[in-house]
Amino acid sequence: MALLKDASVPILIIIVILLFIISVPAGVLDVMLSINIMLSAIILLNTIYAADTLGLTIFPTLVVITTVYRLSLNVSSTRLILSGKSPGRVVEGFGEFVGGGNLVVGLVVFLIITLANFLVITKGAERIAEVAARFTLDAMPGKQMALDADLNSGLINEQDAKIRRQKIQREADFYGAMDGASKFVKNDAIFGLIVTVVNIVGGIVLGAVFYGMPIMDALTRYAILTIGDGLVSQLPALMISIATSFIVTRSGASDVSMSQDLFSQVLGNPQVMYVGAGLSFVVSFVLARGPFLLLSALLVFLGYSLSKRKKKDSIAEEVEIEESEVEEIRKPENVVSLLQVEPIELEFGYGVIPLADASQGGDLLDRVVMIRRQLALELGMIVPIIRLRDNIQLAPNEYVIKIKGVQAAQGELMLDQYMAMNPGFVEEEIDGVQTVEPAFGMPAIWISENQRERAETLGYTVVDPPSVIATHLTEVIKKYAHELLSRQEVQTLVDNVRQTNPAIVDELIPKLLGIGEIQKVLANLLKEGVSIRDMVTVLETLADYGNVTHDTDMLTEYARQALGRAISSHFISDGNNSIITLDPSLEQMIMDSIQRSEAGTFLSLEPSTTSSIINSLTKQVQKIAQIGRTPVVLASPVVRLYFKRLTEQVFPGLVVLSYNELDPSLEIQAAGMVSA
Repeated sequence: MALLKDASVPILIIIVILLFIISVPAGVLDVMLSINIMLSAIILLNTIYAADTLGLTIFPTLVVITTVYRLSLNVSSTRLILSGKSPGRVVEGFGEFVGGGNLVVGLVVFLIITLANFLVITKGAERIAEVAARFTLDAMPGKQMALDADLNSGLINEQDAKIRRQKIQREADFYGAMDGASKFVKNDAIFGLIVTVVNIVGGIVLGAVFYGMPIMDALTRYAILTIGDGLVSQLPALMISIATSFIVTRSGASDVSMSQDLFSQVLGNPQVMYVGAGLSFVVSFVLARGPFLLLSALLVFLGYSLSKRKKKDSIAEEVEIEESEVEEIRKPENVVSLLQVEPIELEFGYGVIPLADASQGGDLLDRVVMIRRQLALELGMIVPIIRLRDNIQLAPNEYVIKIKGVQAAQGELMLDQYMAMNPGFVEEEIDGVQTVEPAFGMPAIWISENQRERAETLGYTVVDPPSVIATHLTEVIKKYAHELLSRQEVQTLVDNVRQTNPAIVDELIPKLLGIGEIQKVLANLLKEGVSIRDMVTVLETLADYGNVTHDTDMLTEYARQALGRAISSHFISDGNNSIITLDPSLEQMIMDSIQRSEAGTFLSLEPSTTSSIINSLTKQVQKIAQIGRTPVVLASPVVRLYFKRLTEQVFPGLVVLSYNELDPSLEIQAAGMVSA
């Protein structure tokens, strides 16, 4: 059955194409013309009952198929008419019935129907389809931005966003296709006129020249048949044109049929009915009294019925609201929704609301979308949805960034000011309110818009309040990226790799490692600022060493070594080739102090030794920082992890690399050494 359905359309298209070539008997043509009329009627009824234009996305294709089918029938009937044979009872019946045996009446009726179809319905539908397609395509970027804003503000979830995004795309595709399909309807009407002229002229020539008929007899015979043939084609064409008009003029998705819209919107106001009844009563004294008095009485009856129904509906609605309120009070409180903890939240006071309100010119929502994209490229992770909320408990210009419900950072803005930061080489100071840049803790100044140009000329870095929030939010997400990476996000990343490299995933999961172990390795990488975008390399490395050890710390070191070139280029660049090394005796001391237990490995050093190491490291870090470079510590592969853990409480952002992670092409210079 399914195979028959799949093959039905190709078979139908082939039959239609053959009709252009082969001669069809009059009886078969009658059946095909009847199918054409009923098919057009069914399509028209579908457009009337459709609640949404996207419920008939196949309509443009149907227009093309029915147009080609109608053209093939025109060719077949023309062949029979001009060959002197009967074109069938349908064609003859149309010609005789419409014209009533009078050639002139039939011809005039045919021309009126054809011209009405071509000049009024078809041209109007074509113009509406063209405008609808243009406006739909122009509105796509705005709809996408509104969708992203709703997603980031928490109004919809990922699944709802996916459905709405697909609907926007389908709507654009549909109206674009309708714009093209309307051209078929227009040209089909032109073709009908041309075929009519050809049939009449050809019929007169054939009748008078080849069959020896008088010209008037030939004109009468062939003109009636031509009118019947034209009408039997134009009637379905008229229905398809009307259906096209209905489709392209349905504005908005009302989720109800056209009939329901008509009665609710046009015949739904009792006041309109009463005014119409009065107007009809007055007109009855001037024009035909009977029809207008009858209409006046009918309108009064409709108005009275609508008034009664509206009163009943309002009473029922009030009762329903009261019952629902009582039911809401009685039912136990659903606290499940309160248990949800948002991964990332940005709360702000009421003074910051204009930055997030697009109607007031705020672009904070757009910046949040860009932050997620930027971090996806930079870190290779899927950043969870960032919820934006106003909080009246905060100061008007204050904002708070929360990670998993816990405050991670906060800041305060001056909305009508700009933040100016001295890169370190600007000597001239400018007046302003002293502050601290929240993301990096640099000293800064709030300045007015009038001072902005002068500050930039002097060399200050000047940013607006939305950029301050966006930068702060970006740095906080980077800092807590390892906490935000859940098993579900890891599963999504693995599924993405599976699409292009299924062999790696099948070898690794679940034979060697589970999702939880992979998540710990990726979290370790993110914790030290290493991008996991090259997931293929990470998973291949884990597959290589997963059968050797399940220690996630050791697996992390192996992954770092595989990503060595990327790590080196990220942390050692822009001439930063001044490296802090470790004294060999210190490295040996650390290796001797590594203790192993059932919980894992840890470093066991005397407090005095630890303090000595930290003091020595502090001196070297300060020396490197004074020359404007980022300090990078270089250690042996075995020591790197433990030295990082030893110093991360004092220097959380310190970059510690191993020799195996260095790109061999890099030229580095030891600028200091840490000793115990």
